[in-house]
Amino acid sequence: MRDHGPVRSRIPSIAALGLVALAGCSTPAPPPPAPPGFLEGTVTVFAAASLTEVFDSLEPTFETAYPGVDLVLDYGGSSGLAAQIIEGAPADVFAAADEATMQTVVDAGHALEPEIFTANRLELVVPAGNPGGVTGLADLADPDLAIALCDAAVPCGAAAQALLAAAGITARPDTLEQDVKAVLTKVELGEADAGLVYRTDVVAAGGAVEGIEVPEAADIVNRYPIAIVSGTPNGTGAHAWVEYVLSDTGRQALAAAGFVTP
Repeated sequence: MRDHGPVRSRIPSIAALGLVALAGCSTPAPPPPAPPGFLEGTVTVFAAASLTEVFDSLEPTFETAYPGVDLVLDYGGSSGLAAQIIEGAPADVFAAADEATMQTVVDAGHALEPEIFTANRLELVVPAGNPGGVTGLADLADPDLAIALCDAAVPCGAAAQALLAAAGITARPDTLEQDVKAVLTKVELGEADAGLVYRTDVVAAGGAVEGIEVPEAADIVNRYPIAIVSGTPNGTGAHAWVEYVLSDTGRQALAAAGFVTP
């Protein structure tokens, strides 16, 4: 659920979990798993925007398995979410769209033992019917087309830069967005003739857009790490969500959404 109101009661033994900041000490172990009956309270997950649909699909089954838990999912550009966590935002779990962004949180002492749980790659996206007549990556350099890309500061933008460099193409973007869903929205609304998004975003958009595979993208793969945030007040609940994402149920949902094995 997405209610950001007062947090319900926490697990009484959280202090014993030893989830303290990493600065100046060794990395503490994640909290042990707990049976469903022992989990309660809110678990707040900060997740890359490209995970929206798949995490939303896992939310109801997770809350059914752990009826005392209220899962709160906050999505956005990975770099912005990382900055919020470092500044002290109340998150229990962080799932990023690339390893470099997660590493900034680890280095700041705010994430515990990240695990890679899935991967993604870029694809060209155009509005339904492809009114701009886009055929390939080279069209991103066409000044007559409206192009939307992610800003280089976020993982989808960094991946786009690497892809364009590998292909020897200098894109002419009309807009640089702070997360991949914003690029997708520009294309869906017809405000852009083409953009680069993750292939999972093309799958999620259905008939509202069309995807054009880019052969060079096979070599530019974003690996997604997930980690418990250090100092979380609900470490056991956070551990349960991470384990759920890593479970067969989570992997099946990720595969159905178009993610690939890392």
